Amino acid sequence: MKNFELWNPTRLVFGENRIEEVNKHIPADAKNILLVYGGGSIKKNGIYDDVKKSLADKNVVDFSGIEPNPRYETIMKAREVAIQENIDFILAVGGGSVIDATKFLCVAIPFTESDPWDIIKKGLGKKVKEAIPFGTVLTLPATGSEMNSGSVVTREETKEKLPFGGPLCFPKFSVLDPRVVASLPERQLVNGITDAFTHVLEQYLTYPAQAPLQDRFAEGILQTLVEIAPQVIANPGDSTLAGNFMWCCTMALNGLIQQGVPTDWATHMIGHELTALYEIDHARTLAIIGPNLYRVMFNNKKDKLVQYGERVWGITEGSEEERAQATIERTVEFFHSMGIKTKISDYTDNHSEVVKTITSRFEERKWVGLGERGDITLEKVQEIVEMSI
Repeated sequence: MKNFELWNPTRLVFGENRIEEVNKHIPADAKNILLVYGGGSIKKNGIYDDVKKSLADKNVVDFSGIEPNPRYETIMKAREVAIQENIDFILAVGGGSVIDATKFLCVAIPFTESDPWDIIKKGLGKKVKEAIPFGTVLTLPATGSEMNSGSVVTREETKEKLPFGGPLCFPKFSVLDPRVVASLPERQLVNGITDAFTHVLEQYLTYPAQAPLQDRFAEGILQTLVEIAPQVIANPGDSTLAGNFMWCCTMALNGLIQQGVPTDWATHMIGHELTALYEIDHARTLAIIGPNLYRVMFNNKKDKLVQYGERVWGITEGSEEERAQATIERTVEFFHSMGIKTKISDYTDNHSEVVKTITSRFEERKWVGLGERGDITLEKVQEIVEMSI
């Protein structure tokens, strides 16, 4: 196991009827609250009213309209409002997109050195010294953004989707109330399951690192998602199922399972480009790219594929190569069982330039050695994307 440091300052508030407690987790001296949310579904399912009731003694300013795959341009509008209203705390009520947008907003508000996009484009996220504190009320389990410091933001003007993060981007608190899952449409449930599942694979499906506890943590999340996926989809109003689903999504990317082990993340880097170019749901881009990355990088990942296949899918027959190959196919079958399509051509006919566009962007950014071993070259990226069409 590798050396590591684990630090996560987010207070997690889990359980039914916890949204009503939001106010007690906001600092008493915070007077002007920016309430950030998406398209308005929180007003239909009652979450908005619960939050506003809890914040009755605060001056609350609404900012709605955060998109799936949040746009830099929209966040800049929120920044203008926040500066004008002298905002001293932000509350994100939504899923990963709303929380990701808020993470960028919290550092962009006090940032005056240059265009705030430089925080992302020039990798300044870990160097910023000031941020507006924020908390979250999670309404869509998927990304784990409620308990980590990472974010991904899309710039419409350039059709770029880029990650950033830093120590000031941890939520001060996050409220996880399983009741919110009951109102989610099936597509979002399936996306959440797929997103969390692939988050675990990015941190687990690399090479053996003599970290058996980390492996067991990761396998436990995968096994639980496999077990409860069809049940949650069929009955999202079951709070026990919903709570376990929600906790899996948080645990998949709160920093715990990646400690002391190698991680990949190339599936995400390639997948982000598909979302930026074609507006394919983030989780679905992971289901498209992941299995093909495992095929192209098969020799790198064979040992862990065999372990994953045996422990999660019960694959024990055949040679190691046969079992590893069967594990990839079983993973694809899992995605298909939830209605996830796993080819770029399933989502768009306009893909003739996709390989060239992605490899050109990676070359420009000097992303020429991705993956846990740094050997997913531009040629490998090309092969992965070609196989994904």
